Amino acid sequence: MNQEDIKNEIIVRFPPSPTGRLHIGNIRSLLFNYFYARKNNGKIVMRFEDTDRERSKEEFEEFALETLDELGIDFDKGPFKQSKRNEFYIDAIETLLEKGVAFEGEESKDGSGDKVIRIKNPNKKIKFTDAVRGEIEIDTTDFGDFVIARSKTNPLYHLTVVVDDIDMGITDVIRGEDHITSTPRQIILIEALGGKIPNYAHLPLIVGEDKKKLGKRHGAVTWDEFKKMGYLAEGVINYLALLGWNPGDDREFFTKEELIKEFSLEKINNSPAVFDYKKLDSINRMHMQKLSDEIYRSRVFDFISEELKKEISGESEKFDLIIQKIIRERIDKFGDITELEKLGEFNYFFKKPEIEKEKLLFKDSTFKKTTEILKEIKTKLDEIEENNFTAENLKEKLWDWTGEIGRGYALHPLRFGLSGLQRSPDPFTIAEILGKDETLERLENLITLCEEKTEI
Repeated sequence: MNQEDIKNEIIVRFPPSPTGRLHIGNIRSLLFNYFYARKNNGKIVMRFEDTDRERSKEEFEEFALETLDELGIDFDKGPFKQSKRNEFYIDAIETLLEKGVAFEGEESKDGSGDKVIRIKNPNKKIKFTDAVRGEIEIDTTDFGDFVIARSKTNPLYHLTVVVDDIDMGITDVIRGEDHITSTPRQIILIEALGGKIPNYAHLPLIVGEDKKKLGKRHGAVTWDEFKKMGYLAEGVINYLALLGWNPGDDREFFTKEELIKEFSLEKINNSPAVFDYKKLDSINRMHMQKLSDEIYRSRVFDFISEELKKEISGESEKFDLIIQKIIRERIDKFGDITELEKLGEFNYFFKKPEIEKEKLLFKDSTFKKTTEILKEIKTKLDEIEENNFTAENLKEKLWDWTGEIGRGYALHPLRFGLSGLQRSPDPFTIAEILGKDETLERLENLITLCEEKTEI
């Protein structure tokens, strides 16, 4: 790499504050920094802005690093901790005081007896070009001579951020739009310290359907919560990338590598991005369908109960069919399996259901008519060889005939009789999973049950 390449190298930063778990807004900002840096062969600096000593905790730093690891987001330098870099900030304070661009103000409110350090506001209009919003001009007069440290040894946020950005060579600052008003203050400090002003891109806010800033009231807001609900990292990354950015066409499915290739700051819009769980589910489902059978099965087992695992024991082939024919078709995230299990969606495959006779009847049907229909179904299904007992073949065998007699009169008692549920997968799929012998046995039991009913 020649000197010109080094000079023009893009360097961005991940600067979470370890006062809580990373929320979706943080992660979306991190992702946009990541895509931009990797697209342009740049570098990513990881640092924890832990100047809030009372609220900052190492456990939140660990959670942040775990989140990045699980999402597959790497970085090139760090992680740095501002709490370990105080000497840099003290030097900067001394420099600013010596240059006469900062001064000691009133006594700090922390009871230390120290005097706060204020920067001399140039009281001018500051212009900067935002990659998302274009030219922005803010008059700094209203800021006054703002505080940059509680004392000569106790710096505040704006100063530490600027010192770190200068020291780490940050060329591009990509962050949420709630930081726009911080930018002029930080530019004042950069100029005072003789640093180079970076390029800025302020991302649109993420809001709920009520158009208010996304928060707990809207549901899950951290990666850990989404993971527990059974979302894939790939699905969450794909969806977050589309919050405020689009490729310029109707595509929605992207791998991380494709997002890096397609990403550009110019395609970020400046309107608030509405968080839509239905869209997240749809995109997550696309990524789930790309999983191999082995990985999909493993993820399913992470979400089913120990009791069901015991029932499955010894019948793994049957459960593999359930995964392939039912679970893959019906869920958008792996946590949905828990709800299906609670509704009894798997029990009837391993235990014969108890059938309420009256619920076998479809509309105005009678037990006599239903008995005749079930006998005919049993005869037709018995003609299919066991190794060809598939949903497709079962449907082909019954479909035209059921159309002649009224499909509801045949398919309702078949489906309900096999599952014992008013809502369940189609009867052909259920029968395939049960297998020929079990299906015919259950049909025989249903016929006996109907014949036992004395009609009035």
